[in-house]
Amino acid sequence: MRILVIEDDEALGASLTWGLKAEGYVVRLTADGAEGLWLTQEHDFDLIVLDVMLPGLDGYQICARLREAGKWTPILMLTAMDAPLDQAEGLDLGADDYLTKPFAYPVLLARLRALLRRSAQERPAQLRAGDLTLDPATHAVRFAGRPLALTPGEASVLEYLLRAAGRTVSKIELLEHCWDMASRADPAVVEVRIHHLRRKIDASIIETVRGRGYRIDPHRP
Repeated sequence: MRILVIEDDEALGASLTWGLKAEGYVVRLTADGAEGLWLTQEHDFDLIVLDVMLPGLDGYQICARLREAGKWTPILMLTAMDAPLDQAEGLDLGADDYLTKPFAYPVLLARLRALLRRSAQERPAQLRAGDLTLDPATHAVRFAGRPLALTPGEASVLEYLLRAAGRTVSKIELLEHCWDMASRADPAVVEVRIHHLRRKIDASIIETVRGRGYRIDPHRP
């Protein structure tokens, strides 16, 4: 899952980036409001963590412009402005949640998971394909009732394929959503990760669609 963090506090931005990547998310960080809005127009993100007080454009303006443009990516506003009217303004402009600083990191993660489940794309509590299950909240994976030990990167690719619900996903799309910017140069890394996944689960679960990419049939027996 790809998360855009728009936060001008350098230390907090770095901390969020490090922590979210450790959870298996692909994170893009910017400290400028205008650049953040541009990124939302140029790239698809699964969720946006948005500060309010930003240079260029503030968080309220970014949120309002996104909703006016018909972009409904879930937005979590993250700010030190904790007055009830400030929170109400953010929510009225289209934000999905509002978390004030300072905050507990486990609470932030839980709220992000809740927003991902509620986004426009269906996000069930458990993803399944035959005997394979994945819990998006914990990235716990089981096959035929047996727990599997996957790396965060492997779990990210598996989750993305499961969420595609039978649609064929190209290597480029997987690179964009499951790798950070510095690792996207070579689509061969996708083949390597798919190979590792197939060694840990039933190899037939991830189908290769020649010339197009990969798919998982959610209705497999």
